[in-house]
Amino acid sequence: MKTDHYEARFAGVGGQGVILAGKILAYGMVSFEDCHAIETPTYTAQVRGGATKVDVVIDKKHIEYPRAENVDFFLSLHQKSFNIYYKEIKPDAIVVVDPNLNPKVPADMTQKLVIVDLIEIAKKEMGKTLYSAVIAVGLFAGLSQVIKESNIQQAVLDNAPKGTEIDNLKAVKIGLELGKKALASKEHVVKLTIEDAKITE
Repeated sequence: MKTDHYEARFAGVGGQGVILAGKILAYGMVSFEDCHAIETPTYTAQVRGGATKVDVVIDKKHIEYPRAENVDFFLSLHQKSFNIYYKEIKPDAIVVVDPNLNPKVPADMTQKLVIVDLIEIAKKEMGKTLYSAVIAVGLFAGLSQVIKESNIQQAVLDNAPKGTEIDNLKAVKIGLELGKKALASKEHVVKLTIEDAKITE
């Protein structure tokens, strides 16, 4: 990890799997990157369809507080969660949204904005929208460069249900491809489509 401290937030609604994304990331940082990491999920009373998020706090030395206070990376898969959890975001952070489910974002955002059809890509490339969480964590790795590609792939495999390893590996590679393309762009607002999800290796 290039920095000593990093904070990531994955937000959505219940059933989208954002909590899983946080679990995979925290596991990967602790297991393979020699870092401390804590994932702190937040649920609303409405379990399915209610706004939810997970904060992942990462530090090379020690973690003083388990919740994110200065978010470096924010990914939202639903307008409801964006409206509630778009806070504590650093001015130079990276913000990722799915435009189909997040139609409204602040016009005056200082953060780099990545607009990507994550749910649609999961549906068309993987056949199931539940893979959007794995694509999201791959996108995080490719875009933030906080965790090595091989390490996030291994973290996904270690957390994949038996029999789904091949599909989960494909999903995280799609996410990595999207993340790397977003990182390479110098634009303040980056728009990615399903064509950008094609794995080039």
